[in-house]
Amino acid sequence: MKKVLKFGLLALLVLALAVAAAGCGGSEPLKEEAKEPGGDQGQTGKKLVVGSDTTFAPFEFTDAATGKYIGFDVELIEAVAKEAGYELDFRSMAFDGLIPALQTSQIDAAISSITITDERKQVVNFTDPYYKSGLIVAVQAKNDDIKSFDDLKGKKIAVQSGTTGAKMAEKIPEAKITYFTNTDQALMELKNGAVDAVINDYPVSAYFVKQGNDDVKLVGDILSAEEYGIAVPKDKTEVLENLNAALKTLKENGEYATIYKKWFGEEPK
Repeated sequence: MKKVLKFGLLALLVLALAVAAAGCGGSEPLKEEAKEPGGDQGQTGKKLVVGSDTTFAPFEFTDAATGKYIGFDVELIEAVAKEAGYELDFRSMAFDGLIPALQTSQIDAAISSITITDERKQVVNFTDPYYKSGLIVAVQAKNDDIKSFDDLKGKKIAVQSGTTGAKMAEKIPEAKITYFTNTDQALMELKNGAVDAVINDYPVSAYFVKQGNDDVKLVGDILSAEEYGIAVPKDKTEVLENLNAALKTLKENGEYATIYKKWFGEEPK
């Protein structure tokens, strides 16, 4: 009976010591804290989570040879992030999902040829403009009936959802509009003869034609003067300030001009 009692007391002592050790964190698994985009990342600096619709050549698209994202916007945000001291986390997303992702803080910024508009400025902030653009009409090369925006009444028009091109098409009387997730789909619909025209950003449509798509042509004047900006959530004012400062430095030291000339073959306008 004494041996049993001694054994029981010894067991209790061992158990008490084990509990005390666990209370000091000796073997209890540590729970990793969830980090919101833009949080500090230890010794590597601050992370910047950036969303982009990577189907918009020559601004952001996938290199068929390497599978990597390339383009003017991609190189620009890489340079901006580096200058601002951020570790870049670049993510491909659908264009119409970018602003909702910013509003819910899933991402810290978005760069995707996003036109600065009063409507968008109500829900997100924009950096200083980094590119001047405009809209253009694209048709099949054999089409001689559509010569400008004024000839689109009642026509079948393909656009990318959530873009200024889509909003412009919606103003055309009796237009039959087909919405696509990305611009490539809209332009392929035109090549296949399923629609009469595509309304899209001029540099993107011009790049598409130059890539051997000579069965497509651009008609009329550039429809509107637009400026692209990097979009940032309303509550991330420090991120906005840092990106603006970095963008300003890149323009002053010539790095912006180097990237611009690489992709467009000319000096910044």
